[in-house]
Amino acid sequence: MSQENFDNLFYGANATVRQYAKDLRSQMTPAEKVLWFELRSRKLKGLKFRRQHPIYCFIADFYCHENKLVIEIDGEIHKYQKQYDINRTAELERYGITVIRFENEEVLFHVSKVLKRIIEVVEEIPKY
Repeated sequence: MSQENFDNLFYGANATVRQYAKDLRSQMTPAEKVLWFELRSRKLKGLKFRRQHPIYCFIADFYCHENKLVIEIDGEIHKYQKQYDINRTAELERYGITVIRFENEEVLFHVSKVLKRIIEVVEEIPKY
């Protein structure tokens, strides 16, 4: 991978953020594990997703670079950090990235609906 492609993939994330993302991959939540099982190895419509992917100073739960799509799984803590999540989403959108969020319970108990919604969002993303 060329340095330019590498930088584009990570939007300038530094080595510390990339290492932290790598560490998080071994600490996935139950909901993240359920969704990862459905997304990995291009299982969903042939889309390549990465888990715990660094983007700038953030780490996305899941990221599809070809569609510039971030999927976030919100646990209990997100009830107390709504403004942070709003600001984070706005920052990612500045990079042209679409962000969708699901709560843990949605993924754990209604994963087929979550997958359907992901496909709907992917189909709505403009292709350049």
